[in-house]
Amino acid sequence: MSGNSDIERRTIPLALRANEDTRKIRGHAIVFDAKSVNLGGFREIIRPEAVDRTIREALDVRAYVDHDSSKIIGRTRAGTLMLRKESRGLFVEIDPPNTTAGNDILESIRRGDVSGMSFGFRVLEEDWRDEEGEPVRDVLDMVISEVSIVTNPAYPQTDVAVAMRSLERFQATGMSTDLAQKLHKTRLAR
Repeated sequence: MSGNSDIERRTIPLALRANEDTRKIRGHAIVFDAKSVNLGGFREIIRPEAVDRTIREALDVRAYVDHDSSKIIGRTRAGTLMLRKESRGLFVEIDPPNTTAGNDILESIRRGDVSGMSFGFRVLEEDWRDEEGEPVRDVLDMVISEVSIVTNPAYPQTDVAVAMRSLERFQATGMSTDLAQKLHKTRLAR
């Protein structure tokens, strides 16, 4: 992941559950149709259709602790990470390994010390608009590369660089929101 500058990360403070009997970790890595906090000059909304490609194409998604690939705790291709689209968002179920990383994160979730999830993704289709003088990006299609259990639910500025470049392109057009929406609809109709 470190070599791909198009990967963005978003962190969501959500309630995770760790099942005592089965060692499963469950939660929503993505919440649909909810406006994010300010991500450095814009807000973002993940639309439900944005996760369809990842699920439809059964992409190989990994589960990490704190976005650290050395702390892998699940993977879709291995059957240890399950993704399911629900009305609320992207639900994940992780079957963590009996490793230091797996055991430590299970214990931290059970104690309530860790309660956030995050995801890494690359945007394939987006729509920008102004809403009450604030830029808002609707993510319509993306490739999800990873979900993470995170200890610090925040939106680190360094993880929004790709979105900032997209925002700058939108702002540079000088188009009104109405014109930008018409162009976007035309692009979708092709």
